[in-house]
Amino acid sequence: MAELATIARPYAGAAFDVAAGTNALPRWSGLLAEMAAVAANPDLELALEDPRLTDAQRIDLFVSCLKTPLEGPDRNFVAVLAENSRLGLLPEIAAQFEALRAEREGVADAEIESAFALPDGELARLVATLERRFKRRIRPNVRIDAGLIGGVRVAVGDEVIDASVRGKLDTMRTALQN
Repeated sequence: MAELATIARPYAGAAFDVAAGTNALPRWSGLLAEMAAVAANPDLELALEDPRLTDAQRIDLFVSCLKTPLEGPDRNFVAVLAENSRLGLLPEIAAQFEALRAEREGVADAEIESAFALPDGELARLVATLERRFKRRIRPNVRIDAGLIGGVRVAVGDEVIDASVRGKLDTMRTALQN
């Protein structure tokens, strides 16, 4: 997985530079998401691996599966990926592109796990608190996990804040065992 991320990074960076340079970040986000979905199709993956196909045929086959018409830089991007046998990296490229976009726009995704459904007001207060702490706009993704017993667990990037009853019980158990 780390190897795929390393290989995809320069492609994501190049796509981001082109998109940012033309003020087309939202358009490229949608386009890369569509390309990633198409590239993840196992039947297409198999067809693109056919050694009888030329690079031009691979490009045409891939482009024909897209709903969005490609412009010059878009098609060039697909061509570079196809010529380097990297079309399969599109899901990872799209994910890294979105991370670069979120960083530029000052947005962070928060994975919020709660033991119970959070009322809108409570979620808004939690998001406001997280925005003050991380100094970024927060996009919450809330998931219910009854195993937490009570409270919430929040992950923003690499940082995890565990304010759940289950987390506190685990901490107490560890302290008692040591």
